[in-house]
Amino acid sequence: MLDSCKLKTGETLPFGYNKRTNTIGTSNADFPLADPGMYQLDITLKRGQNLAARDRGGSSDPYVKFKIGGKEVFRSKTIHKNLNPVWEEKICILIDHPREPLYIKVFDYDFGLQDDFIGSAFLDLMSLELNRSTDINLTLKDPHYPDHDLGTILLSVLLAPKEEQREVTMLMRKSWKRSSKFQPQSLRLSDMHRKSQLWRGIVSITLIEGCELKAMDANGLSDPYVKFRLGHQKYKSKIVPKTLNPQWREQFDFHLYEERGGIIDITVWDKDAGKRDDFIGRCQVDLSTLSREQTHKLELQLVEGEGWLVLLVTLTASAAVSISDLSVNSLEDQKERDEILKRYNTMRMFHNMKDVGFLQVKVIRAEALMAADVTGKSDPFCVVELNNDRLLTHTVYKNLNPEWNKVFTFNIKDIHSVLEVTVYDEDRDRSADFLGKVAIPLLSIQNGEQKAYVLKNKQLTGPTKGVIYLEIDVIFNAVKASIRTLMPKEQKYIEEENRLSKQLLLRNFIRMKRCVMVLINAAYYVNSCFDWDSPQRSLAAFVLFLFVVWNFELYMIPLALLLLLAWNYFLILSGKDNTQHDTVVEDMLEDEEEEDDRDDKDSEKKGFMNKLYAIQEVCVSVQNVLDEVASFGERIKNTFNWTVPFLSWLAIVALCVFTVILYFIPLRYIVLVWGINKFTKKLRSPYAIDNNELLDFLSRVPSDVQVVHYQELKQDPSHSPNKRKRNNPG
Repeated sequence: MLDSCKLKTGETLPFGYNKRTNTIGTSNADFPLADPGMYQLDITLKRGQNLAARDRGGSSDPYVKFKIGGKEVFRSKTIHKNLNPVWEEKICILIDHPREPLYIKVFDYDFGLQDDFIGSAFLDLMSLELNRSTDINLTLKDPHYPDHDLGTILLSVLLAPKEEQREVTMLMRKSWKRSSKFQPQSLRLSDMHRKSQLWRGIVSITLIEGCELKAMDANGLSDPYVKFRLGHQKYKSKIVPKTLNPQWREQFDFHLYEERGGIIDITVWDKDAGKRDDFIGRCQVDLSTLSREQTHKLELQLVEGEGWLVLLVTLTASAAVSISDLSVNSLEDQKERDEILKRYNTMRMFHNMKDVGFLQVKVIRAEALMAADVTGKSDPFCVVELNNDRLLTHTVYKNLNPEWNKVFTFNIKDIHSVLEVTVYDEDRDRSADFLGKVAIPLLSIQNGEQKAYVLKNKQLTGPTKGVIYLEIDVIFNAVKASIRTLMPKEQKYIEEENRLSKQLLLRNFIRMKRCVMVLINAAYYVNSCFDWDSPQRSLAAFVLFLFVVWNFELYMIPLALLLLLAWNYFLILSGKDNTQHDTVVEDMLEDEEEEDDRDDKDSEKKGFMNKLYAIQEVCVSVQNVLDEVASFGERIKNTFNWTVPFLSWLAIVALCVFTVILYFIPLRYIVLVWGINKFTKKLRSPYAIDNNELLDFLSRVPSDVQVVHYQELKQDPSHSPNKRKRNNPG
């Protein structure tokens, strides 16, 4: 069930509005004159009945939009292949005055195409009786076909006056454009309600397998994937091609905000290239029925389909997350600091392996922000994210130099995570405006140092207006962090979906070409030794070849890699680092940013890309493959270039261990142990998550593009703290 609260101001009526349409009850025209936010409208969208069919199969995929004053205030979830959908979604809207009608529109969702209009209705709020819940049955109409029976929508509505002094927490739902581009989630947080965004527990879910799923393709098979939803949190599994008994073996976590639990909605889909994905079935998990601190194996039968899913679900207590004022923070209290240091000392290296460390972020202030409003001011608030953990400051209104003075604490699951701090401008009647962002790898943080970070653009490729002052502390257990490096990386649930970009495709092609050229140049170099282009070099290579081949042992392979790491390390110490600043990647990223800006403008005028979805999907796949191949080569290079010293030292330790093992233990025994482990792994742990330790390690090493994203920009001298204006109202 979705609970949200939105704030609306009085605006002009939509064109063509007729107050007599679908009004109900007895008129209550003597409403008192109200101050802004004086009325709260609670709506429960219950269900639809006998909705019009808009798909070829004689069904629809309906969803509902609510509008007030021409502005969209709510969009429901989509119920697939159902003419009698049940939503049971709640929304709380704060309005100036009930003179503005509620406009309800129902659409049929079409994947990749323009959604079909089913019908609409108006609700005259002036006709409602105050402080009384009313069930309303609205008949849907289409102005072009007034005689058609389009079905009905059942609502429960309660209109009540709101106290003027009452603090309000405003939650704006995430809005996704049809182009699948992510719009920032705008939230306004009052101090007395800051606990509303803190989760009370963690739901750990392992998707194991599906059994006897329904065949949706002509070959008698399916390409299934699964979607999970808990409140506003979503997760999508990987696609397993051509099977009715897929094995996923994926693990992820949701935050649990309600004491009583919640309901996880699960839908299974068949992936179809170039057209809308087929619905296979659905099921639910009621978390209130599960005991905590215990792993539950669930076999869930699919409703409206065939087959079942196998899950492992574990409910655990909340991680160490908190929000407090600057005067109250954990690390300044010596007793609490000692307790945290004790929790992550070396002696507790095998206690709770998921709890790697502790992060404290002080969001102090920002200066010289961009003016996003027509008044030349902004209403800035700050979003602090660590992987899927997301916390917010309050909003400072009409100010370009806001002071937040808030302290956030997080539990670190992976020391290679990146802290993202984003500043938005709050807008009362639309999505928040982006003002700037910084991305800070945890391993690059200097503890206890207040630092001014220059805000970057959305792509993290160049500066935007303003700086933000942060003080960050990281405490972690190095042994746990090293072990966690060899485990699968946590995926972000909320990520911008990949789209086709000419510049991005070219960038990835150039990156891959550079990696391939390294191999080609190495081959040319070896060939030149064979051709005796340089007699001295060829003679030295020939002698080295004879020596190595005659004395070669298997342990020399990791030893050679170890020597390469050591050589680059001494080059860095001596100041003769052979790695150059990658301006080529930066230039390509800047070009990509310009293209993104053009795409944003063009997307409002052109919708033809949706109709070429099949071609776009193929191009996006090629684009992503190029990115993966190029990133793989760049990560190997950056491991040996000491881009992340922690990972390079970890590689040295691993190579030393491999060298010793290969030197003292015969190869046949090593292969024997490896084979026995692989063959018995599923027998020893049937629900273990498959992983490759080497690939998991490389996934923590940043690619060249990520290095540019995480690079700190030099601060403008005018933003020095000593030159800061003390009494600036904004």
